[in-house]
Amino acid sequence: MPSWNSRGLRGSMLEEQINLTNEKYREKKLALIQKVPTPITPIEIDKESRHITLAYFEKKSTVDYIGVVQGIPVCFDAKECATDTFALQNVHEHQIQFMQEFEAQDGIAFLLIYYKKRNLYYYMRCRELLKFAQRAADGGRKSITFDELDSTYFIAEKGLYISYLELLQQDLNEREE
Repeated sequence: MPSWNSRGLRGSMLEEQINLTNEKYREKKLALIQKVPTPITPIEIDKESRHITLAYFEKKSTVDYIGVVQGIPVCFDAKECATDTFALQNVHEHQIQFMQEFEAQDGIAFLLIYYKKRNLYYYMRCRELLKFAQRAADGGRKSITFDELDSTYFIAEKGLYISYLELLQQDLNEREE
């Protein structure tokens, strides 16, 4: 069973930015997106600080965020990448399956990937992720290079916020074409 503290605080800044963005969207009545809590079983708790120092995941999680954007069901997972190569092992098979099933129910599923080295965010559409996952399953490359990404899906940084709704709209527009 994976340990809760084994990955440290990786991605916590990204998560905080997404949470701030989602709160802004909620306040403006543009979207209602919630962080999906990962069920954990605490093993060790620091008695002084009352913080969990060791825990185990109770079950596999699906995605990090789920909600609705002006009547459209949306789910996404946030990932952080330190280099220009995103390893597909960072997206688990059960997450890909959930995203695929979510889209089959007329929802929109995507990844928000933060390329730390470049300080850039990328909106990866579910169909794009599936293409790369299929390539890996067929024995091909098991990672995605920065150069393979669609340049129209990079997110311009706007301070603390990650304005992903603009690219969600672009994704929707392409589906209608």
